[in-house]
Amino acid sequence: MVPVASAVRARPSRALHQSMRSLLAAATFATSVAFVGLPQAAYAKGPESLADLADQVTDAVVNISASTTVEARPSARTGPQLPPGTPFEDLFEEFFNKRGQRGGGDRSEGDSPRQQPRKSNSLGSGFIIDASGIVVTNNHVIGDANDIQVILHNGTKLKAEIIGKDAKIDLAVLRVKPDADKPLKAVPFGNSDKMRPGDWVIAIGNPFGLGGSVSAGIVSARGRNIESGPYDNYIQTDAAINKGNSGGPLFNMNGEVIGINTAILSPTGGSVGIGFAVPSDTASPVIEQLREFGEVRRGWLGVRIQNVDDATADALGLKGGAKGALIAGVDEKGPAKVSGLEVGDVITKFNGNTVKSSSDLPRIVASTPVGKTVEVIVVRKGAESTKSVTLGRLEDNEKPQLANAKQPEAESAIRQALGLNLSSLTDELRKRYSIKDTLKGVVVTRVDPNSTAADKQIKPGEIIVEVGQEAVNAPADVTKRIDQLKKDGRKSVLLLVASASGDVRFVAIGLE
Repeated sequence: MVPVASAVRARPSRALHQSMRSLLAAATFATSVAFVGLPQAAYAKGPESLADLADQVTDAVVNISASTTVEARPSARTGPQLPPGTPFEDLFEEFFNKRGQRGGGDRSEGDSPRQQPRKSNSLGSGFIIDASGIVVTNNHVIGDANDIQVILHNGTKLKAEIIGKDAKIDLAVLRVKPDADKPLKAVPFGNSDKMRPGDWVIAIGNPFGLGGSVSAGIVSARGRNIESGPYDNYIQTDAAINKGNSGGPLFNMNGEVIGINTAILSPTGGSVGIGFAVPSDTASPVIEQLREFGEVRRGWLGVRIQNVDDATADALGLKGGAKGALIAGVDEKGPAKVSGLEVGDVITKFNGNTVKSSSDLPRIVASTPVGKTVEVIVVRKGAESTKSVTLGRLEDNEKPQLANAKQPEAESAIRQALGLNLSSLTDELRKRYSIKDTLKGVVVTRVDPNSTAADKQIKPGEIIVEVGQEAVNAPADVTKRIDQLKKDGRKSVLLLVASASGDVRFVAIGLE
């Protein structure tokens, strides 16, 4: 007897053919149903071609060659400087030492060889924003160069001068003089705020000296803080960005610059699909000021701020959870002081812009014109109010200040007054911990290493100025205030902690 399975495979019956046709038809129907109503983008692999877009903008992208003359350091060695451990290092050393001992020169014995200045060269990218000859690149591309050349796509080299540069955003604006009969191609800025993760972008630049290189990808994320400066707000992209792409443009599909390629995250030094670009909406105001003034004139509020976590939001009675920027210090001579802003206020809106976190505020304030009067919405002890502030100017030697408060998630119940040994301030304690004379509060003399307070980085010698936004002057005040907060149903207590020198920060500690 032939097994059924073998018989079917060898000679299918008419009934089997009919069944197979039915199954195939059903599968085809199911497949068509599965894609009914889905947009083409749901299963497309991307644009058919980016060649037309690249042709449209490539002539506006330039290479930047920056040279800096460096004075050579005196050295008795005339041979090449080999890294330690180089194979045949001893052989090279002996060879060049012997060459140095041979005659033929006018140098007397004991004279050191004449040291010639040397040039340090760097290559980067840039792009033309004005056909009159205005070029944008990164500040770190040109550095302190005293000879800068802009190389056009057709190979033409133009000497450039610096109009202005800004290290905080890492931007520089250059000027070149084009030939009258060869007009330059310029590209416009687009709206980076409209870009969404998943939108297509292309990067064009000069990676590793390979000018005119085009790479494509998508916006991977927005608002990235890579801790490179006080105003980090990068667009993250997976378009290939490598060394030499710095200062080059990131285009949207309309040929508009929505980012300036600035940094990569890479363990290898090459692209691993994580690149960062300064958003055009951040760069444009800075570029305008550099063109107009040769410098950036940023607004100044005069506060020290820190982020609001869930525990802090609960302790402050904030409705809507953790948001805003918590004021941890007010400059005595700053605009905030004059306008009535206080330590403990939470700024939730500035000049019509929502402040989602503390990192938003410095960027918003800095982009606001100096001297402008703006409305600032704050929450103080659970109540919202509006303050009017006239901004000052942030000087170059001043930095937006963030309070030093890394706050891990709050832990469980307190013991021995939050895991702290406390004492009233005495002359002896002021002397022991070098505490500023004007400080008032309760001094920390010991921190339980297993307590939440230790996790929050409270240290002996620091002073608790407020508990639950009320001033304290004795350990008994702290205990009394904590008991009251527990009765009020609070899950966290907010401490205002001062260093011995007077710098303050807020620390939220759980009460459960």
